[in-house]
Amino acid sequence: MSRTLLVRFSAIAISLGCAWLAYTQGPAPAKGGGAKQQKGQLTTQKVADDLYMIEGDGGNVAVYVTNEGAIIVDDKFEYDYDPIMAQIKGVTNQPVKYVMSTHHHGDHTGSSAKWLPTAEIIAHTNNRVNMVKGNQPGAPRVVFSDESDLFLGGKEVRAKYYGRGHTNGDAVIYFPALRTIHTGDLMAGASPLVDFSNGGSLKEWTTTLDGVLKLDFDTVIPGHGPVHKKADLQTYRDNIAKMQTRVSGLVRGGTSKDDLTKIMQSEFMWAGLNLQMGGIDGIMREFK
Repeated sequence: MSRTLLVRFSAIAISLGCAWLAYTQGPAPAKGGGAKQQKGQLTTQKVADDLYMIEGDGGNVAVYVTNEGAIIVDDKFEYDYDPIMAQIKGVTNQPVKYVMSTHHHGDHTGSSAKWLPTAEIIAHTNNRVNMVKGNQPGAPRVVFSDESDLFLGGKEVRAKYYGRGHTNGDAVIYFPALRTIHTGDLMAGASPLVDFSNGGSLKEWTTTLDGVLKLDFDTVIPGHGPVHKKADLQTYRDNIAKMQTRVSGLVRGGTSKDDLTKIMQSEFMWAGLNLQMGGIDGIMREFK
């Protein structure tokens, strides 16, 4: 398999990889697992009726506008609070009532503490546990185990948990009327970033995405990078399955840690945070 697997990576993986490169090649993780990055320009694009995506710096922020207030998904770094607010005011004068969190990493929850005085944050139970464990500010006050349904201004948003992948607390945010999901970092980059120290799992990632793919949707807002389609998420899932097969054979075949590291770097573009976050030790434990 080896080199041919990389050749077979689709255009979706390549485009996601460009957006993800600065993250995976970046410096040591900030508190909560997010990478420290320089302040950048935020931009907003319309995804569907009343649904927008704010891109730049950290993770993608979704903004869903209703006549009773706005619902956002994730909130980037601490310093992005004011720039996010400016982008939101460009599409609505409604106040933000809820922040739905996909996972605890600092490039997705960095400004959470600034939202809490005026908005409620909703997250998976493990998301909050990981934030508290990491002494991150702005831990959510409202948590769920399997699913949380939110209704505001006659519109519905669902936060759903399908299992481990990027972390052990990844929530997928579903906008049923718009047939759109926000995956957080369950889809981000050409190669999955696994936070083993916070319950992430490469071995279980495909099973988690199998659950997500059962939803009725067409459009995907990934954790980082441009908007994609359901078929792209299926391709992303299938590429992870190929990686699992390759890694399992290597580990069970007795490949050394040093050699496995070189293979993960050359074939799967693992670098930066994947190596800093214990990725090699993690996959050796999972696939032994």
